[in-house]
Amino acid sequence: EAGADMIEIGIPYSDPLADGPIIQASSQKALNNGITLDIIFDQVKSIRSKTEIPLVMMGCYNPILKWGHKKFLKRCSTSGVDGLILPDLPLDEAEEFCILAKSMKIAPILLVAPNTSNDRIKKISKLSGTLIYAVSILGITGNKLETKRNLQKYLDRVRVSSYTPFVVGFGISSNDDVSWVNKYSDGAVVGSAIIKMLEKSKNPVHETKQFIKYLRGKK
Repeated sequence: EAGADMIEIGIPYSDPLADGPIIQASSQKALNNGITLDIIFDQVKSIRSKTEIPLVMMGCYNPILKWGHKKFLKRCSTSGVDGLILPDLPLDEAEEFCILAKSMKIAPILLVAPNTSNDRIKKISKLSGTLIYAVSILGITGNKLETKRNLQKYLDRVRVSSYTPFVVGFGISSNDDVSWVNKYSDGAVVGSAIIKMLEKSKNPVHETKQFIKYLRGKK
């Protein structure tokens, strides 16, 4: 309703790879409250019944590995998941997973980083086939954006090397961040800033809508 183009749904895990302290804390809270993959899929299915907006799940590879690729992807398909972001999916294992995901109409969204070579960006974008996720910083989510000059050079390199559209995430928290990133990419991903806002919110639904509108430059 506020204008988000897609929704990322996190899979909480006790030992996250790239999450900053804000998302780590929210994940731990969810785990303490008994969240499971089954519950998450039920929630996704409920969300899907109310909206056609793309729903993308993001999480560590280990829980998926425990479930098994086919079982997990089949549940994604029946629940209405459109895409998957797995930051720690090894590239040498990604091809088989991506082929299987695509066969079930689930878009695998692989990550690139500032230290990813041009040849590797090309390989990753081919494997993804639909969209790739450009990490704006080397490190964990929730940090400030790299100096814009260095970031622009990196994003220009991704644009030239990638066969697919790409979005930028990690460290994006304001309308200025979103506006600047959108000049050099196909979209901005905001996670930690929304969770941080929710932690302080007395009216989470209303304030989330207002925050998304602010990020998009709407009143």
